[in-house]
Amino acid sequence: MRALLDTNIIIHRETSRLINQNIGMLFYWLDKMKYQKYVHPVTIVELQRHTDEQVVKTMAVKLQSYHVMKVSAPLHNDVKKVSSTIDTTDNDNNDTLLLNEVYSKRVDFLITEDKKIHTKAKHLGIAYFVFYIEQFIEKAVRENPELVDYKTLAVKKEYFGNINLQSSFFDSFRCDYQGFDQWFNRKSEEIAYVCSYEGEINSFLFLKKEGKEEDYSDIQPPLPPKERLKIGTFKVTANGFKLGERFLKIIFDNALKQKVEEIYVTIFDKRDEQKRLIELMEIWGFKKWGVKETPTGIENVYVRPFEKPADRTQPRLTFPFLSSDSDVFVVPIYPEYHTELFPDSILQTESPLDFVENQPHRNAIRKAYISNSIERNLKTGDIILFYRTGGYYKSVITTIGIVENTKQPATFEEIKAICKKRTALSEAQLAEYWNRYDKRKPFVVNFLYAYSLPNPFKVNLKKLIDIGVFASIDEAPRGFQKLSWESFVKIYKEAYK
Repeated sequence: MRALLDTNIIIHRETSRLINQNIGMLFYWLDKMKYQKYVHPVTIVELQRHTDEQVVKTMAVKLQSYHVMKVSAPLHNDVKKVSSTIDTTDNDNNDTLLLNEVYSKRVDFLITEDKKIHTKAKHLGIAYFVFYIEQFIEKAVRENPELVDYKTLAVKKEYFGNINLQSSFFDSFRCDYQGFDQWFNRKSEEIAYVCSYEGEINSFLFLKKEGKEEDYSDIQPPLPPKERLKIGTFKVTANGFKLGERFLKIIFDNALKQKVEEIYVTIFDKRDEQKRLIELMEIWGFKKWGVKETPTGIENVYVRPFEKPADRTQPRLTFPFLSSDSDVFVVPIYPEYHTELFPDSILQTESPLDFVENQPHRNAIRKAYISNSIERNLKTGDIILFYRTGGYYKSVITTIGIVENTKQPATFEEIKAICKKRTALSEAQLAEYWNRYDKRKPFVVNFLYAYSLPNPFKVNLKKLIDIGVFASIDEAPRGFQKLSWESFVKIYKEAYK
């Protein structure tokens, strides 16, 4: 397999100053999977234009470890058309030459952090072969689970005082914030969420509740008085485990617990990891409010309302709130898949050590459920109750999800693409689902993992019959089964008694 690397990837890798901490993991996987690393002739030209002569000489030596393409593919007419409508600079035109190599199938894929290249790839229908660093790492982890020691990675709460402040992970914070180490040490007895992999920190989150008396005069325009949750410190490096979504779930869970009206964050956009976090937060409803001046530059301020009503047409923007205008469905899920997909809904009879939040489908908020159900009339914003099977006393409703959309794949390859990273099913299990019925192929429900019920054994099958949700054991769900809103309220009240 031939991997073409954009100029920005080479600079990230070979510069003497660490620009992108994810680059090491990227090259680890490229080497582990024995991919050939290619650079385009135009990359050589761009590197030779560097203003520092010593950097040019150093790069010339380091490039000997790459395959330099000897010739460029003729520019395809389709690529020319896209270029003519999007490209405005010489750099844009150079980037198109790299994309053309993918379109012409002279390389297998391209890795780049350039947004415009990804936009052009979508127009050309080759987005599947053009990766951000994080996307490629996720692909590598997903396709090579046997090469990953999952047990070495977990999200957990930790006192600041027990965290290794000298880790290079915190170097970017030291650059961005004067007195970071002193601030960190003053927090020694406060709690942060951290994730480590092979002994090294790769993700960190600190949250702070703020009241209506908080002073926001250093933000322009100042935030009005409200009960808020501040994302004080937040950083996630690429590792293939969808930790960005996992940490967002932690943020939203804390916002619910603290009963705040709003969530906000101040964040620089100097580095790729910061830009990617901003993009992720925008997907989940954060909007730019203003700016905050600091001694090291201007931070952007992003705000996310955290109040009802829910937007059933765009549920991510008001997640995790539920719309009372939605239809409600209950659906069964087998025990062997249940906690794999819903790590926060673990039952007391299971061991948490067996379900550390360390695989992509476990960490994601956006998940996929594959079904052969006859009932398929689910709409965006509808509510799903997941019913863990197990019999009269052990079958329990544990989890609430919100429908994003449904998909009816036409081929097995399509269902694989839809479900990647968001289902607990292996490829073999997916194939079994696909081939189970000749005339009724499975469909996919993409949903948001919203709530884990606090005591699911309160709503087992016996209780569901007792409170009139089901008339008898024969009415236990076998596919998607519609419930009335009144039944949903009964279930919710029982779960939270």
